[in-house]
Amino acid sequence: MLNINSVFTLNNKQKMPLLGLGVWQIPSGHATEQAVRWALQAGYRHIDTARFYKNEASVGKAIRSSGISREKIWVTTKIWPTDFYRAQKIFDESLNRLGLDYIDLYLIHWPIPGLEKRNWKIMENIYERGSVKAIGVSNHSISQLKKILSIAHIPPAVNQVKCSPFNFKPEMHEFCDNNSIALEAYSPLTRGKKLGDKQVAGIAKKYKKSPSQILIRWALQKQIIVIPKSDKEQHIIENSKVYDFEIQKDDVLMLDNLAK
Repeated sequence: MLNINSVFTLNNKQKMPLLGLGVWQIPSGHATEQAVRWALQAGYRHIDTARFYKNEASVGKAIRSSGISREKIWVTTKIWPTDFYRAQKIFDESLNRLGLDYIDLYLIHWPIPGLEKRNWKIMENIYERGSVKAIGVSNHSISQLKKILSIAHIPPAVNQVKCSPFNFKPEMHEFCDNNSIALEAYSPLTRGKKLGDKQVAGIAKKYKKSPSQILIRWALQKQIIVIPKSDKEQHIIENSKVYDFEIQKDDVLMLDNLAK
């Protein structure tokens, strides 16, 4: 039975919360700090940031002042692809900005075609130094994942990709499942662009839920880790209220087919 404490057990046995808060495009400072505080108060235990977002320090400040013990909060950040020439320094800078003793998940933000293998070896070196609990990738294709897996001593734990019923790729979901890689969805709410879709609205009405709640629940039922972004307290709370219903199989299939 899914609940707000549900986790995905990664391929290295780390337990990653299925629901998280994304903070992309939330300004550094009060806005990010407040969004993270609201999320933690609502029961979220997973925050996703990145060096590129320029709000790591605000995420860390909110976590440290939350009163919640560090080990109960999962923190993801990312390395920008052009920073691999000084990757360990960049990792240390992210850790310092967050003001934390360790990072739970460190991702390659985007692939660099032709350098997937080299960059993954650098990620393995960072992992082996012990300040990160899991490493993975973002925005990688199946062919790029195969390149990494062909040389990896430590396989990617996660592939974070843009994912919602409107761009769902079953082949990616199947590949990750078959290779013990967690699939994580960013922009699961389509950045608001598809929340007025008639089919989603119809399903939302049936379950007496919002379109956002339907899209989040769809991902959770597929064991896809999901990080809806919001800086509005009402939406952050609403996005967490997805555990008192289950989308029936026929409706899940209808949502799956929106990508077609």
